Amino acid sequence: MDDSSNFDEISEPGYHPSPSSLDQNDQSTVETPVYSTMSGDSSMFGRTYSETSAFSDPIDDNSYSSEPSPSHWPVTKSGAQDQAIYGRLEMKQEKQVVDDKLDDQESADLELETMKERFSKLLLGEDMSGSGKGVCTAITISNAITNLYATVFGQNLRLEPLKPEKKSMWKREMDCLLSVCDYIVEFVPKSQNSRDGTTLEVMESRPRSDIYINLPALTKLDAMLIEVLDSFQDREFWYAEQGSMSSNSTRSGSFRRVIIQRKEEKWWVPVPCVPPDGLSEKSRKHLRHKRDCAYQIHKAAMAINSSILAEMEIPHTYMASLPKSGRACLGDTIYRYMYTADRFSPDHLLDCLNIASEHEALELADQVEASMYTWRRKACLSHSKSSWVIVKDLMSDIDRTDKNHVLAERAETLLFCLKQRYPELSQTSLDTCKIQYNRDVGQATLESYSRVLEGLAFNIVAWIDDVLFVDKSVRTQDQ
Repeated sequence: MDDSSNFDEISEPGYHPSPSSLDQNDQSTVETPVYSTMSGDSSMFGRTYSETSAFSDPIDDNSYSSEPSPSHWPVTKSGAQDQAIYGRLEMKQEKQVVDDKLDDQESADLELETMKERFSKLLLGEDMSGSGKGVCTAITISNAITNLYATVFGQNLRLEPLKPEKKSMWKREMDCLLSVCDYIVEFVPKSQNSRDGTTLEVMESRPRSDIYINLPALTKLDAMLIEVLDSFQDREFWYAEQGSMSSNSTRSGSFRRVIIQRKEEKWWVPVPCVPPDGLSEKSRKHLRHKRDCAYQIHKAAMAINSSILAEMEIPHTYMASLPKSGRACLGDTIYRYMYTADRFSPDHLLDCLNIASEHEALELADQVEASMYTWRRKACLSHSKSSWVIVKDLMSDIDRTDKNHVLAERAETLLFCLKQRYPELSQTSLDTCKIQYNRDVGQATLESYSRVLEGLAFNIVAWIDDVLFVDKSVRTQDQ
């Protein structure tokens, strides 16, 4: 009876016997299962004894056998503390999730408001008064594509992937701006078989021919350029701002050589740095491959842009501003060589001119283009005859030997060679005038899209050339 009563007292919840009240020789308590009397609350946070002892008072090693009861463990107290800690952690995590959702919602709302503002300006023709004095739709879309390119790629001056938000912004807004081309259609005849076997010719709509041919090609070139930038995720080279040395850089000569290569005119472009031993052969091969890809993309975009500009009508304002004499426009030296040479060589002429800057090249391009249309206009005016006589004269060899016709062809060849030699050349006065007075929305979209892709491809080629130049300089110094 005494033993049972003592066991009941020991097992009673909340009873804490002292070590002296237990019989040291009594072994019944040792045989009691440890977890037989644990409450449901303590089982939720079941710890081992070693874990619990870290939160309790020091106990003599010999006292473990005399205090086997779980009621001696401060489980209830520590469990409450853990519940409070876990509760605070859960609340903190929930608060962080809510804050992240609010931040995402705020950024999405801000992005939506920005898009609303841009498309409002697009529809208003950049006339915020709404009085109809804005520019036409063609110029508005052209400006929108140009401004979007400046926003996305304007700060990207390195061989590195675009930031995800920039990439999504470029894709999303370009899809919106290019969607207008889906509704520029033309009607073409199509044969259709009826139920009774007869063949009928009906008209169906399809994208206009220039959009049908050029727009898929431009979107493909766009994706290829983004892929070229994405391929530089892991690279062996790095960048440092001009005038400062990177902590990983040990060679200062490469900085100055790149600056000399750029003729110190693009001071804002960061300077590439390579390891002391130069790039590995794998990295060098990768750079050359991507340079070839970007160069081919640049040529394709430039060809599309040139063809679109050639299809645009020449404004009357430009024709009215042409000089009366092509010789006075070009100068006696260039005119004499173009007129007297039996075998005209535009490359030899450009070598003799010693063009020193892009400004001089652009000025020469404007002069050559103006003189070309001046001679073409004179060639047309000299054949103001009946329609049948004009056709016969155009098909005869005599017309091809006309002085104005020969000079116009040579001027066109010189202009083409000049643009090939200086691919970074800005738009000529005629190109700018065409874009300004163009009213064709499809042509404006294709021209601006091809122009920005041409500029991006040219920049990528230039950035790769800078890295290869620094690598070559470092390897030359080692030798």
